[in-house]
Amino acid sequence: MKKTYMITGLNIILAVCLVFLLFVYEGPKQSQPVSAKGSETASASDGNAADIVGKNCITCHGDQLQGGAGPALTKIGSKYDQSEIENIIKNGKNGMPAGVISGDDVNIVAKWLSEKK
Repeated sequence: MKKTYMITGLNIILAVCLVFLLFVYEGPKQSQPVSAKGSETASASDGNAADIVGKNCITCHGDQLQGGAGPALTKIGSKYDQSEIENIIKNGKNGMPAGVISGDDVNIVAKWLSEKK
C-alpha cells in the first residue's frame, strides 16, 4: 500500500516538472550588452531598422508591414516624411500608443519607413 502512494507521488512530481519545463521554463537568457551605467541597452541590433520593427511593430502592422490591427506601412513614405513619422512613433496617433519605440531607434525606424514609397 505504501509503495503505491510512493509511486503515485513520484508520478505527480514528475508530471509537475514536465509541465514546468514545457510551458514555463524559457531556458538560459542570452546576455545583452551592458552600457557604462550598468543597465542593459534597449537598442536592437545596433540600429538595424528591420530588426527594431520586427521586435516592436509586426504585431499590429504585419510581418511584411502589410497591415493588420494597424495600417499597412509598405508605402508610408509617400504619405508622411521622416519628421512626421518620428512624431507618430513618439506621440502615437489614432489607435497607436505613444513610445512603442524610444531613443535613437525612433530616428532609425522613421528614416527607414520614410524611404518606403
